[in-house]
Amino acid sequence: MRINKYIAESGFCSRRAADQLILEGRVEINGKTISEPGTKVNPDKDNIRIDGEVLKPQKKVYYVLNKPSGFITTTSDERDRRKVTDLVPQNPRVFPVGRLDYDTTGVLVLTNDGDFANLLMHPSNKVPREYEVRLDKPLQKEHYEVLLTGVFIDKTPGRFVSVKFVGPEHKKVIVMSHEGRNHFVKRMFSKLGYRVKELHRLSYAGIKVTGMRKGDFRQLTRPEIDSINAKYNKK
Repeated sequence: MRINKYIAESGFCSRRAADQLILEGRVEINGKTISEPGTKVNPDKDNIRIDGEVLKPQKKVYYVLNKPSGFITTTSDERDRRKVTDLVPQNPRVFPVGRLDYDTTGVLVLTNDGDFANLLMHPSNKVPREYEVRLDKPLQKEHYEVLLTGVFIDKTPGRFVSVKFVGPEHKKVIVMSHEGRNHFVKRMFSKLGYRVKELHRLSYAGIKVTGMRKGDFRQLTRPEIDSINAKYNKK
């Protein structure tokens, strides 16, 4: 088994994060620091350590948090700011799937199942993300069309799958995207001269936080987990 896959399956972090740990020289196999994510490992025989600590497989857990504003989406922070992981149990240790901005609220999945996280984050799976957006001014009809056909962000095209007006003023819209790029929603509107005043993620892969207060979390249901595995696991 590849070491990055084993780290993800053990529940320590996502496979992408495991790759980074390896490249940073923080992973050892039998006392030897490795630098290749594809290094083979035998979990039954090899001693695997991350930052000097023995890697032990954990029971898989899956949470969805209604993220409040004022929390960063990370597991650690040098500036000691409030983290989303402060709001959920950390035994076993979990990590956020993807990222929501400091001031963005709504659906955030946290887990220790690296393969599950990879299913949700992998661009090829085109996992739907739905957001409620409040703008600084009404969205013009011509810009509505542009958001659907696409604009370029960092020389890469991006677009919304759908755009729906909420209310008569057209300052609030609901958009759906398959994109996981940083600040994607805000940058899409910024390209057209709008400032996003509030951003709330309504759903992620069909997972919702309906009826939950900001800062509340719940465990994902077995049907939610099975549905995501069935839909996006292409093995």
